[in-house]
Amino acid sequence: MESLGVFLKSRRDQVTPAMVGLRTFGTARRVPGLRREELAQLAGVSVGYYTRLEQGHADTASEQVLDALAQVLQLDPVETVHLHNLAQQPTNPGLSEPPLEEPHPRVLALLESLGEAMPAIVLGRRGDVLAWNRTGHALIAEHVAFDAPQEATRRPSVPRMFFLDPFTRDLHRNWDELARVHVAYLRLTAGRFPTDARLAKLIGELTMRSAEFATMWAIGEVADCTVGTMHLQHPTVGAANVAYQVWLQPDSPDHRLEIYTPNDSSSADAMRILAHQSRRSPEPDSAQQH
Repeated sequence: MESLGVFLKSRRDQVTPAMVGLRTFGTARRVPGLRREELAQLAGVSVGYYTRLEQGHADTASEQVLDALAQVLQLDPVETVHLHNLAQQPTNPGLSEPPLEEPHPRVLALLESLGEAMPAIVLGRRGDVLAWNRTGHALIAEHVAFDAPQEATRRPSVPRMFFLDPFTRDLHRNWDELARVHVAYLRLTAGRFPTDARLAKLIGELTMRSAEFATMWAIGEVADCTVGTMHLQHPTVGAANVAYQVWLQPDSPDHRLEIYTPNDSSSADAMRILAHQSRRSPEPDSAQQH
């Protein structure tokens, strides 16, 4: 997981004096970005107080202080939310086993109402697939058993598939772009749920097993995952350019309904073929799983 001090230090390193209007008069600098005293002065706090914040020795900062730091560090709205989340964490939060996630009945009813023409999946807070329709399954993970989300121990993990599953990597022609989004969203989630033992285990596993994940995680990007484009090379229908959009669920705010729509006519044809085939496909072998 990540602490407030680590996040502040990483962002301070990325802001140069020129970006905030400071003149250095050609003097040699031993830090890549702002010095602590420069950031403290610009944010209107004492150097000692800011140093304690960065070292994890200060009490929780006020919203006004955090907003001032966010402004100097040029954080976007999502990064600012992450900053506030980290500031609310206890100094040494212990991990606990969260309850198993279950999709809300109204979310499942909405998924069913979409039918099969529109691919859709329901994702949990850690990116586990809690449910999907047949077209959603066929679009993103036809090599996984369709009934896998019904059992918590077999649920496909989208982050795991992105970094550890060759099929998923081959499926996405813009894998690098989407992988960075997944990592940045995991970091945002980790700030919201610092005691989630399953989330910590997932991040630790991916860091150990994927050098690419470890590199992306170390960069420290934070982002929400709401809309985007997937450039697919699907083994059944070929190339497709698909937009995804995430619908948040009021009844279960940790869960997301992700819906996929075609971006052009050829992609629409591909998705119609996929929907037609998924309706006719026999029940998949429940022993097959990721």
